[in-house]
Amino acid sequence: MSTLEMIVEELKTLPPPKLEEAAALIHGLREHPRADRLAALRRSAGILSPADGEELERIIEENCERIDPREW
Repeated sequence: MSTLEMIVEELKTLPPPKLEEAAALIHGLREHPRADRLAALRRSAGILSPADGEELERIIEENCERIDPREW
């Protein structure tokens, strides 16, 4: 029996409150800790040239920062 199969079998025996606890733990293991996210941000900082950065800023301003009062 594989490790995954053994874990699934053990999960089947848990009462609902403990199953919720196990699910929270599993979800927590899947999420990237804050330090990992910050490291990814640092690795990507500065990868755009000034011209590319200006173009991206222009595109965002033109297409993403519109407010339609009818949508409120």
